[in-house]
Amino acid sequence: MTVLDTATAPRPYQSYVYAYPHKTAYGALRPRPALRDLWAAEPRDSLALYLHIPFCEVRCGFCNLFTRIGAPEGLAGRYLDALERQAVAVRDALGDEPAPRFTTAAFGGGTPTFLEPAELERLFGIAERRMGADLRAVPLSVEASPATATADRLAVLAAHGTTRLSLGVQTFDPAEARAAVRPGQQRTHVETALGRIRDAGFPVLNIDLIYGIDGQTERSWRASLAAALAWRPEELYLYPLYVRPLTGLHRLDPAGTEAGWDEQRLRLYRAGRDLLLEAGYEQVSMRMFRAKDSHPGGPADHACQTDGMIGLGCGARSYTAGLHYSFDYAVGPGEVRAIIDDYVSRPAADFAHADFGRAVDGTESRRRHLLQSLLQARGMPVADYVERFGCRPEADFGPELAAFAARGWLDEGPELLRLSPEGLAHSDAVGPELFSPAVRAAMAAYDAK
Repeated sequence: MTVLDTATAPRPYQSYVYAYPHKTAYGALRPRPALRDLWAAEPRDSLALYLHIPFCEVRCGFCNLFTRIGAPEGLAGRYLDALERQAVAVRDALGDEPAPRFTTAAFGGGTPTFLEPAELERLFGIAERRMGADLRAVPLSVEASPATATADRLAVLAAHGTTRLSLGVQTFDPAEARAAVRPGQQRTHVETALGRIRDAGFPVLNIDLIYGIDGQTERSWRASLAAALAWRPEELYLYPLYVRPLTGLHRLDPAGTEAGWDEQRLRLYRAGRDLLLEAGYEQVSMRMFRAKDSHPGGPADHACQTDGMIGLGCGARSYTAGLHYSFDYAVGPGEVRAIIDDYVSRPAADFAHADFGRAVDGTESRRRHLLQSLLQARGMPVADYVERFGCRPEADFGPELAAFAARGWLDEGPELLRLSPEGLAHSDAVGPELFSPAVRAAMAAYDAK
């Protein structure tokens, strides 16, 4: 284990840890393992299903997701053709003894609602008929942008039982939208989209907002929060702005790492957190806030720490107990286009193997379990860790946990390991400090493209 320096706290904004290991730690798998072999002994009674659409109408300046601007004539259709070929191959590899059971689903990107209504119908068909997912019986989340949240598209989502619609607003301030390189976004367009979403009747509306934008003040931040709260969204995500390599903002401001920016983001985070708590929201994680009286969105018996995930699409990842895998990853426009072009040209048989990935051995499984549990506001019952791994977490991560405690980042309690409010504020420092040396080295060696 790495011994941490408890005297000096690390920078609060290092990395948004939404999955571990990160895709930049993946490598080419040679020989390519067959999906049938990977899933042969895996539990399949509580799987997550994720479908990835890699198209957006614009690319925001902060975005480092796997996506491209627009789709030349016919490309969206060819992409769905490939997605269907992949779904057939994956479903065949999963087999029927027992048949897979999907307990949660999501369409992301990119922007799934970039697709035309007929294409969205086809996307649902791939999930329902090809994969066998009962989307009306499980929580289903779909991401959208204000420009693509049109009435005809939303009608398709609602008709297929979408329980959660997540709208990427980021800011209600036009000047801040320009500073974040979101060209053309006007508040009137955002408000119109929100009205359509509410009219469509989705049980859960989520609004994404970003803090730390150049020129943003606490007053303007509170104004965006107030504008969002006027719609009484069931969920709000508050994201700190990052400036990452190969993004639009990185080209404009390749530094973006001053200590003053850290202080600004922490100040705005605390202001937003306090405002939402006062407004009747509960904090689920550093980023996520949920209205206390919100709709649960359907049964949720999928555990991200232990259950598997099937990802379809060239930006999706899949998880088995021993291997996380995906396709190649890129941010630069040229590289993204090349990967998409390769994906749409693949024959069905080529989707029966995993291309890129990283083995998740026993030690990495422990790190992943602790990391994904600890970054949730409810924390991790120590008994869960003991039941799965046969020892207490401090036996595996004593130096790391001691460092967190010394910084005031942990709440006291022998049977519940939980971040304190200040620990939650520093989640983007907590997560990276739990990365293994091997994963750190692989991420450092990744050649951004």
